[in-house]
Amino acid sequence: MIKTIAALCFTLVSVGTLAQGDDVDQLMEVLQRIGSMQGEFQQTQYDESDTLVGHSNGSFRLLRPGYFSWEIESPDSQLIIADPEYIWHHDRDLETVTQRPVDGSEQMSPLQVLGGDEVLMRRSYEVKKISGNSFTLLPIGISPGFKRLSVEFQSADFKSLEIVDNLNQRILITFESVDSGSTLTADDFKFTAPEGADFFNYAQ
Repeated sequence: MIKTIAALCFTLVSVGTLAQGDDVDQLMEVLQRIGSMQGEFQQTQYDESDTLVGHSNGSFRLLRPGYFSWEIESPDSQLIIADPEYIWHHDRDLETVTQRPVDGSEQMSPLQVLGGDEVLMRRSYEVKKISGNSFTLLPIGISPGFKRLSVEFQSADFKSLEIVDNLNQRILITFESVDSGSTLTADDFKFTAPEGADFFNYAQ
């Protein structure tokens, strides 16, 4: 099965000491310039030997802090929506809907990490600045399902994400047609399960 960023939405991040230093301060300075953002993405996945194993594309929305939408349009059809309370996963092909509580934002996908709360970011990740526009985040303590997250910015917009999971598989996401000028609100992230879909609610 091809892994997507959606598959990382339900993995735990650890809670460690508060991360400090110039690198995390510089990353937070960039992130704090982001209010909302939307656009398109291309996603490629490579196995542990760096062989291409899959490709997908779709659209995304982000409203800081705490809201994001990740919609895969091809090769299958899936929608992930997160707000400060819940993460929803709608698999349109399988006609299933999964709901999980965020539970204090300790369950975060890579996009939620970057769109989330500053205190949680600082205490859960060691941040290293790679260049003027790119940073690497290393989880502190128990792995959240990935062992390295790298983000590159173009101005204050996302340019790319690279995720290396615990099996050394690599996911590369490039962002296109990014719009950070249009206003998004919490209403843009409301989700209602469609009638007839199988519904699964996973309480903590």
